[in-house]
Order: sequence, then C-alpha cells, then structure tokens
Amino acid sequence: MTTETLLTYLPYGPDFLFLDSIEELSELGIKGHYHFKPELWFYASHFKNQPVTPGVILIECMAQIGLVCFGIYLISKEDTTREVSQTGLALSSSEIDFYKPVYPDEKVTVVSDIVYFRFNKLKCKVKMLNSQNELVCKGVLSGMLTV
Repeated sequence: MTTETLLTYLPYGPDFLFLDSIEELSELGIKGHYHFKPELWFYASHFKNQPVTPGVILIECMAQIGLVCFGIYLISKEDTTREVSQTGLALSSSEIDFYKPVYPDEKVTVVSDIVYFRFNKLKCKVKMLNSQNELVCKGVLSGMLTV
C-alpha cells in the first residue's frame, strides 16, 4: 500500500494531516515521516516568540502514522472483503513520554511496532525521532477500528 493510497483513506483535512510519506509498511510495523512546516497554525500561539510543537500534536502525528495508517493496512490485509474506505479508528489510550521538543521546520520519523491486533483493537509501541535520529518521544498507543 502506497502513501498516496493511504492518504485517500485518512479522514483528515489538509490542516490536520500529519503524514508526508511512508517508508516501511508490513504486518509487524510502519515507519513514516512528517515535516512540521513553520507556517502551521499552532505555532502562532504556542509559545509566543519561541514556537514549539504542542505535545498533543506530536501524539496526533504518531497516532495518524503509527495507529491509523497501520490499522488501515492491517484491515486491508486481514479482510479483503471489507471496504477499507469505510474503516475508522478511534484512539482508546495513549501513554507517551516526551524527551525533546520539536521546533518549526523539523522533520520527524515515526516508527510503530505491533503489540497486538485482535477483535478490531490495535495496540502499538510507537516512537518519534528527530532528523538527528534523537528520541523525541515514545510510548504505547491503542485504538479501536470501526466499520
């Protein structure tokens, strides 16, 4: 499944899409990238004169790549009769530890490894690395796939 195909299935508009490309994708995990452009709407107010990416946006980026895209891929592999475009995913839990900030104009890499996928619930170990390959944040995300 290509990045372009995954993008057509995602339920996000352009102002809330945090995925540029998928580098690796298998039944075991996913690796994708996003560039936090300086003109993104949240930098104007978080924080004044020293913009930094909000933690909730970092979690959203990890969830979009490491949970939603990965979940869509797994559903498409598991049940070829299911209409992937009708699949949704609701975040059910997150436990993330933060280590470094992400500033405007930084590119990040999200790596997600499957813990389990059963009964339409996906649980993954997820980490985010900056362009220097330093750990930005890591943790566990879970979500429920809906049809």
